[in-house]
Amino acid sequence: MIEKTTVQHLHSKTLQDDGASALATPGWRVLAVLSLLMGFAAISTDLYLPAMPLMSHDLGANAGMVEWTISGYLVGFSLGQLLWGPISDRYGRRSSVGVGLVLFVVGSAGCALSGSALAIIGWRIVQAIGACASVALSRAMVRDLYAGNRAAKMLSTLITVMAIAPLVGPLVGGQIVVLAGWRTIFWTMVGIGIVAIAALFTIPETLPAVRRNQESLGRALARYGELLRDRRFLGYATAGGFFYASMFAYIAGTPSVYITYYHVPEQLYGLLFGLGILGIMASNMLNSHLVSRFGYDRMLLIGTVIAAFSAVMVAVFSRTGWGGLWGVVVPLFLFVSATGFIVANSITGAMDKFPQRAGAVSALVGALQYGSGIVGSGLVGLFADGTPWPMGWVIAVCGIGSMLSMLLLFPVPRLSRVRCIPPLICNEAPGE
Repeated sequence: MIEKTTVQHLHSKTLQDDGASALATPGWRVLAVLSLLMGFAAISTDLYLPAMPLMSHDLGANAGMVEWTISGYLVGFSLGQLLWGPISDRYGRRSSVGVGLVLFVVGSAGCALSGSALAIIGWRIVQAIGACASVALSRAMVRDLYAGNRAAKMLSTLITVMAIAPLVGPLVGGQIVVLAGWRTIFWTMVGIGIVAIAALFTIPETLPAVRRNQESLGRALARYGELLRDRRFLGYATAGGFFYASMFAYIAGTPSVYITYYHVPEQLYGLLFGLGILGIMASNMLNSHLVSRFGYDRMLLIGTVIAAFSAVMVAVFSRTGWGGLWGVVVPLFLFVSATGFIVANSITGAMDKFPQRAGAVSALVGALQYGSGIVGSGLVGLFADGTPWPMGWVIAVCGIGSMLSMLLLFPVPRLSRVRCIPPLICNEAPGE
């Protein structure tokens, strides 16, 4: 028993070392599957973006109603993570992800068979509850294997590989819409989910039984309050949360802005969307090289400043119409590219302080981030007026919020109590 306790203590200490070496050396198969799991948020949304105008026409719904299929997805995605995190901390990552993938398949099939926008919104919630297990727990699996800046580096590398999904998603989705209709897109998601289930069980469990959290799920859920009272955790979570709100405003708004307002053909929408993905891949590669040298806090600060500046430019050009289509596309490219400096570093920073609760921390961060996405995409749908302006101002407000969240990561100065003798002579109080 003493030997077992000692091993656990040493392993816990290893986890807490910033920049520590990998706790294990996963093979290419593990990394490939983790990249696929991380990509389920993009697979679930980006693939059907080019179909949204056609869905609106076929289902007799306005553009705002169809945009709410993204908001409905985010409701399930954000709330579902709060359950999957503690479940995986207690029962393991792999089985939890497997159950989630089954729900994803069921929800995707429901979307394909739906006859109204409202029904699709409902099935998108089911789809999202399943997909969020893959995304949140794959991040926790990385934290099971790596610590500190090394974890941020690996997350950036995996996100770079995963970015292939949103890069090709709109391109493939546009072609599917033209050749087979929008329902085929959701049947494609069913197939991807089945493939992911098969791939999942080719890799080992990353959280062995000896390291699992044995507290009850009720207690684990209640302890989310401890995280929300931690200043630095809130700094990381809100920096990512505001950014996700603006990103989903971009995702919800660009189909209408590009296709309807600027008359970009549906099959070419993916090319414009893909420019942003190339920026994400480039910034993640750059972050993976620089984070070991500068640390994830500094890289996160750089990312939020870039996001805030470019977001303001999006709003200005959206309002004035300067530059036409490219006046919107260029600052959006710069804004989206900040993803590589914000996402991996904000997640790593939040998880690094609570290594033994990586699943719960990853879930809460994800819930806050995607919950913010509900607000971002919802505002774009609520204020939709057929112009780029609603998307522009939402992105700007949230981009500035992301930068201001970094103030929570700065230490609060401690003011010494002083004892003053009027009018000018002041001495520090005894004991200070």
